[in-house]
Formats: sequence, structure tokens, C-alpha cells
Amino acid sequence: MTVVTKTFKKDILEGIPKELPKAKPFDPEVNHAPKRKQILSPEEETLALKNALRYFKPKHHAVLLDEFREELKTYGRIYMYRLRPDYEMYARPINAYPAKSKQAAAIMLMIQNNLDPKVAQHPHELITYGGNGAVFQNWAQYRLTMQYLATMTDEQTLVMYSGHPMGLFPSHKKAPRVVVTNGMIIPNYSKPDDWEKFNALGVTQYGQMTAGSYMYIGPQGIVHGTTITVLNAFRKIKKSPEGGLFVTSGLGGMSGAQPKAGNIAGCITVCAEVNSKIAQVRLDQQWVDEKITDLDLLVIRVKEAKKNNETVSIAFLGNIVDVWEKFLEANLTIDIGSDQTSLHNPWAGGYYPVDLGFDEANTMMSENPEVFKRKVQESLIRQVNAINQHVERGTYFFDYGNAFLLEASRAGADIMAENDIDFKYPSYIQDIMGPMCFDYGFGPFRWVCASGDAKDLDITDAIACEVLEKMIRKAPKDISQQMQDNIQWIKAAKANNLVVGSQARILYADAEGRIKIAQAFNKAIKKGMIGPVILGRDHHDVSGTDSPYRETSNIYDGSRFTADMAIQNVIGDSFRGATWVSIHNGGGVGWGEVINGGFGMVLDGSKIADNNLKSMLFWDVNNGIARRSWARNEGAEFAIKRAMKQEKKLKVTIPNHVDDSLLK
Repeated sequence: MTVVTKTFKKDILEGIPKELPKAKPFDPEVNHAPKRKQILSPEEETLALKNALRYFKPKHHAVLLDEFREELKTYGRIYMYRLRPDYEMYARPINAYPAKSKQAAAIMLMIQNNLDPKVAQHPHELITYGGNGAVFQNWAQYRLTMQYLATMTDEQTLVMYSGHPMGLFPSHKKAPRVVVTNGMIIPNYSKPDDWEKFNALGVTQYGQMTAGSYMYIGPQGIVHGTTITVLNAFRKIKKSPEGGLFVTSGLGGMSGAQPKAGNIAGCITVCAEVNSKIAQVRLDQQWVDEKITDLDLLVIRVKEAKKNNETVSIAFLGNIVDVWEKFLEANLTIDIGSDQTSLHNPWAGGYYPVDLGFDEANTMMSENPEVFKRKVQESLIRQVNAINQHVERGTYFFDYGNAFLLEASRAGADIMAENDIDFKYPSYIQDIMGPMCFDYGFGPFRWVCASGDAKDLDITDAIACEVLEKMIRKAPKDISQQMQDNIQWIKAAKANNLVVGSQARILYADAEGRIKIAQAFNKAIKKGMIGPVILGRDHHDVSGTDSPYRETSNIYDGSRFTADMAIQNVIGDSFRGATWVSIHNGGGVGWGEVINGGFGMVLDGSKIADNNLKSMLFWDVNNGIARRSWARNEGAEFAIKRAMKQEKKLKVTIPNHVDDSLLK
């Protein structure tokens, strides 16, 4: 067979090719997903092959059968590498896409951004971040989805089942153009091995948060939240970040934000990473300042930085357990500490045990998974033992919502509080982001300039800054610090070189801020100052996610294990004007541990867009504030009462408080 050279638009419109492209060689230079363990029975392997072949005409089955069987054997999954497009993968300007619907073109742009090799963690396996956060399960799904988006109208809705495009269904202009579900498994079948099996069968996927919902904007998406977390962690211990030491781990798609955030906060950051390719990528992208491979040299460098009150970020190529233990031995004071390895995925590349080389660990992971699991748990115990000793010396340690405390407790580490119910250390949501941000409605508002023009991003930065500076003059004292942090952030955003992939930005804003900024963008679009803008957010937000060990860990009325809020959020967004909506099982803390939802909204300068943004953004935030208020969170009660004064149609049930002395 010969490869026919096609234009980008023709390739998109063709979908799954009528004639198979040539098989593609495995590229060792690309950062690939680890081999998944063999979990299917012989009968299930046959079913997985049948499931994969149903995307292709019967005349191709004989050729593809052996190929897919080999992929399943070698990688534990069928990725259909042969179908990977020949064109370069990146977010093109919106007008470059073949589309009958501008809204659909915006979604195509966001999908390609998620799969951009500069953005994605494992681009050839369609994984954006977190080790298993997938946009699609295979390349046939990608091709078919892009074809559907290119041909749909504004009176159709594309239905996505865990990466699979079920098809286009008649709807109407006010309906979402795409509705996405990822990993919506029956609760009793939501254990990690269930995911391994169902994913290998090709029937579900782990969409993380913004991977499978097409709203990832590179590590910038978490830099801002991490910066706020680090700043407030230092405020909590009443110490300036200057000369302070922050120790953590992970330089992947999400965790890679940590050194950049440390630099913005103004501290010394040491971030351990076992994957040399990822560490080098972050160094090349200038998201980390230095890379050190020797522990003794690391100690010398950190002592020097402390002595000189430097602001510097250091990637240590090695295991985080060694760092915690070495700093104990060297009597180095760690001011704040955390961990951002992908412990939601501990047995498949999310966490690497100490005393095993990277390649050795990857081999053991797939060939001897039980021994690998034991090694991971032994490593977690060692890490916790070292952390506990540092805490006794004054370190402030917090869980960064990656299931570190949860998996450490399951490993038998000394991590439980005296009541044997709670953990010794708080989640960063409990101590920082919940009471300081989420309860007041502040969360990750983000936008992408669909023109792909950096000048448009500069204009939107200036617009957002102007809106916030006007708002802070009349802002209540309770939220003035949050607003000031965001003004400083947006003023310095360009200088910090945060863009990776699409021309995107993020800041934390409440409902009023999000609406006013979005209205200002829509006016600028109408005037021709900028092109269309795509609004979105992380699912990690005020009302997008129900997660008992992270987003809702500061809910103390017993409802933190319920998921009504996330489900209500995505339903409400869908009929209030969102361009696309998504609901996932998984993101952040692990399969079966969280339900999270997100949205995307295209602003085109129209009156319809103006109406939609006011309706949807108000709901998207205040749904969560109402739930947090009902849980008796003080900040949320203040915020929802303020929202009711601003919007007379809003009527929320306010809790009555009980005198604790009556209950004794």
C-alpha cells in the first residue's frame, strides 16, 4: 500500500481512511506510556480484538488482526499506531479547520492542543497527563471524532462515550455541540483493576479532568493554583518565601507546574523526577532552572541557595524518597513539603519505588505487578517515615490532592491521626484552597484565544487585569487578598512564559469576576479587537468536582462522599449555554475516588454568547457555593448571601447553626 499525500483539511474530512496507511515504526524518542499489565483472559483478549476491528471494513481485518494482537501483547492496550496522522499535531487557528460549525471548530482546536507533543505526556498513546489521562483510547476514535466535528452543524450534538464518538444526534442551536462522558462505571465495578480490564477491552477510558474533556492548557493550568497554594502555605507558617525551601516530586503534565510556581512565589524549589525525558523537557521549556543528578551536589546547591536567599527551582533526577532521607541526614530544614506524583495510578507508572531504576521499574510493573506493588508500598512507608521526622523539625507538609495520604495509609505507613480516622496531615484543600478560595467562589477560570495569535492573548490579559482592578476597589475585605493575588498574577503572566501549546491563560476568579471578564472579551470580539475566545476551567473548581480527599475534603457535614454537586453542575451547564460539557469518573485522585465535570464555551461577539455566559457562569460557580454553604462553611455562607443580593432570582436554603453545648 502507498501513502497518498493529502492536505490537512482533506485528511480530517476523510476520517478513518478507506485504504490503510503504512504501519508506523515505534519512535523511541517520544515519551511513551508504560506497558500496562496483562489483565485479560484469552476470551477477553479475543473480545478486545473484535472491539478494535469494528472501526474498520472487513477487508482490512486480516491485516490489522495480527497488528492489534501484537499491540495488546506488547503494550497491554490497542492504540492503533498505524492510524496516527502524518500531519503535525498542534492547535491551529480556528479558521484552519474544515467545519460547518465554528463551535465545532473550536473543539477540534482544543483536542489537537491536548495531543500536541509539547503539551501531552504520552502523545502517541493519546494521553495528555497523569500517566493515564486520555483524550481517546485509540487513533481510530480520534479520526472519527474529528470527521464528525468537521461535518456537524449547529443543530446537531456529538455524543462521546469514553473516547468513542457514538454519533451525531439532532438537537438545536442552544444545545451543547458535544456531550462527553468518561469512565462512568457502575460503582461496584470501579476498582483500579476494573479500569485496567475495561480499558484494555476498549470500552472505557480514564479522562482525568481536562484531558478527556478537551480543556487542558499545559502545565500553566495548574501553575496559578500551585502558586497560590505555595504563597498561602508560607503565609500559614508566617514565613516569607524568600530563602524558604519547598520540596516535592513529579515533573509530568500537571506536576511540572510546581517549579515554575515556586519561582513565581519566590522560594527555593526542589522537585524530584525519575523520568529523564520529562525532566529534560521541563528544563528545555524553562519551567525549571537547573537539573542535578547527584544527592551530595543537591545538598550543596540548596545550602548555597538558602544562604543567598535565592529564588531558584531545581529538578533532581532521581527518587523523592532519597531526597527526603538525604535532607534529614544533612540537617537541611524543609519549610513546606508535598508530593505530586500520580498516586491515583500507583501500580501503572504513577509512582516509582526507591532503589529501582526507571527502566527496571517499568519492566517489573508489567511482568511482576505484585512485587512492584509491594515495592511501591515499601517506598511509601519510607517516604512517610522521613516526612514525619522532618515535620517534627518544623516542616509544614500537606497532601496535594494526588492520593498520597490515601495510598500511604493503604500501604500501612504511619500517616493516621490519633483517632485512626483522619490523616496526620491536611489536604491542601482543607487548609488552603477550600477555606480561602473555593468557599468564596474563587476557582480556575481559563480562556484560549482561538485565533492562535499571541497579540490576542496580550489584549485579553490587559482586559482581565482592567476588570479586576475596577472590581477590587469595591470588593469586600473577605476577598480582597484573593483579588490582589490574581491582579499580580495576570500582570506578570506574559513575563513568566506560561504558554505551552495554545494561546491560553488562567486566573482564579469568582462568579462576578468570570462574568465581567467574559463580557469584556465578548465586547472586544464584537468590535474586532480580537478573534473568538474559548472559555473553560479545570474541573478542580468550586462546584465541578466531588472528591472526598481533595476538592470536597473541607466538607464536614458527612456529605463529602456524595456526588450530587458534580452531576448537577454538568446538567445545569448543558442547558444554560455551554458549547460542550463533560462528566468523568477518576480525575486527580483516582478511579472510583471522584466524580468531576467541566465545560467549554465559545465567545463569538454575539448577543447569544453574552446571554449564555451570564446564565451559565453564574450557575457554574454558585451551585458549588450553595452546597458548601449548606455544609456550614463560613466563607461559603458569606458568598452565597452576597450572590443572592446581587441576583434577586437566586433563592438558596441557608443552614441554621446548632449550639454545640446542647449536644453534650
